[in-house]
Amino acid sequence: MSIAERITALRALMADRGYDVYMVPTDDNHQSEYVGEHFKARAFITGFTGSAGTAVITKDEAELWTDGRYFIQAAQQLEGSGVKLFKMGEPGVPTVEEYIANVIPENGTLGFDGRVVAMGEGQALVEAVAPKNAKINYSEDLIDLIWEDRPALSEKPAFALGEEYTGESTASKLARIREAMKEHGATVHVIAALDDVCWTTNLRGDDIEYFPLLLSYAVITMDDMKLYIDERKLTDEMKENLAKDHISLRPYNAIYEDVKELSSSDVILVDPARLNYALYNNLPKEAKVVEAMNPTVLMKAMKNDVEIKNIINAHIKDGVAITRFMYWLKKNIGKIEITEISAAEKLEEFRKEQEGYLWQSFEPICGSGEHGAIVHYAATEETNVPVVTDGLFLTDTGGGYMEGSTDITRTFAFGKLSDQMKEDFTTVLKCNLHLARAVFLYGTTGYNLDVLARIPAWERGLNFNHGTGHGVGYLMNIHEAPTGFRCAIRDREKQPIEAGMILTDEPGLYIEGSHGIRTENELLVREGQKTEYGQFLYFEPITYAPIDLDAVIPEQLTQEDKDQLNAYHAKVYELVGPRLNDEEREWLKEYTRAI
Repeated sequence: MSIAERITALRALMADRGYDVYMVPTDDNHQSEYVGEHFKARAFITGFTGSAGTAVITKDEAELWTDGRYFIQAAQQLEGSGVKLFKMGEPGVPTVEEYIANVIPENGTLGFDGRVVAMGEGQALVEAVAPKNAKINYSEDLIDLIWEDRPALSEKPAFALGEEYTGESTASKLARIREAMKEHGATVHVIAALDDVCWTTNLRGDDIEYFPLLLSYAVITMDDMKLYIDERKLTDEMKENLAKDHISLRPYNAIYEDVKELSSSDVILVDPARLNYALYNNLPKEAKVVEAMNPTVLMKAMKNDVEIKNIINAHIKDGVAITRFMYWLKKNIGKIEITEISAAEKLEEFRKEQEGYLWQSFEPICGSGEHGAIVHYAATEETNVPVVTDGLFLTDTGGGYMEGSTDITRTFAFGKLSDQMKEDFTTVLKCNLHLARAVFLYGTTGYNLDVLARIPAWERGLNFNHGTGHGVGYLMNIHEAPTGFRCAIRDREKQPIEAGMILTDEPGLYIEGSHGIRTENELLVREGQKTEYGQFLYFEPITYAPIDLDAVIPEQLTQEDKDQLNAYHAKVYELVGPRLNDEEREWLKEYTRAI
């Protein structure tokens, strides 16, 4: 079926079941940022494949909301579909809730699958439609009824991480969680977020492409924990270890009925951003519900010493792969055919050579020329083009290693560049350096620091329409709460920056129809000096790969910028150089030279 035919089929079901408006978000049952094939309902109904967005279908209209990362991509993919694009955050653009509140008729009905809508979002929708005396039906997945060849839920096996990787046992983590529950006065903690469950159990899986997560839920009490999972994914050893920590197994979907049986005297801790609306509504109405961020969110964001050591080792390995890739590109561009897809495949080859490598940590973004201006561009057989021999090639990729996940963006220069390309590249470099050298007082948030990365662009009247950086999980989510660098304030990122956190520093510039540039390093938060004014923190870059000097205008850098870049490149050469062959090492010496 075409997109238009799918929307027509959905409207027929809506009419049959009495829905005036039907909403289809991106999420799975766990409010994951990226979802498995089974859960890509929004992509099915709109044709837009980006990782963020919400579709709203009425009797006469079809709309899609997405953010600045995907404006260009969404416009291209929605063309001819009849689906209208709403650019989130732009002037005059209503929110999803505002739009629904406006279009729903008096006494109308809004429908959605309550399992794929966050508890907090569901509550907001209830308030939004209340003035119209409208009702909400969250019990039906209408997309499932028209998606004839919908992929099944993943059945891939789990794997366990030992303490040599995690630095902490499940028993210790559960003890910390229970202490946090006591602070909230809670007796039960219901967890639906996959990364929270995986971190607690030290288990990983392969249920979402690129992300080592297991489809699962958890209910933790002061005495035990129930893990809701397809137990066929677990080995006998995993089951035995879980049992030692008083963790019992239940069928994956049994949680919806089980939570109904919680005691009315229980105090239930839930995270409204990380629990779905259907599960929330199944909690006993008589029980007290405490709404707060899952304690595990902050716990897992603050990496311990073992995790930090491992992650740095993973980045050294990844730096070797990226450096060898850059060398290969520079030596072969214009001599052999290199396309966006074949380049991504070659980089994957270099990563596979590294010990402990599992798979890519997210879908590779490899945009040549004007494709680089599409922030989250993913090449397909239809869009795949040769890498430019005169211009810029943006690659945003990452590797998943047993020792942690990586996320790195490098923009490579080939042949003759325009003056604007070089100036834009140098501006992005300055943005990256300015944030990386920040020294700041404890209690500072990512919102406070984001401006540092934007000033060089703002001084030229330019901006990048995305956050400057995000937290990174340990072999888990590549985008990890609860903090990040961005201008717009989001409730889920108000947490002050803590020592042990790992955040990306990835400013960019995107010139539609011409080129895109992004330079990204991961930053480890370290404790600095402590004075009468308090504890100071600073960033240590832990991404180790050259920044392409062929596109840099040294005269536009301050001496402080140059010293910082030179010190960074010296570190890259120190850590990566010994792992290269003689020819690669000599080449690296040139591309990490002092300027």
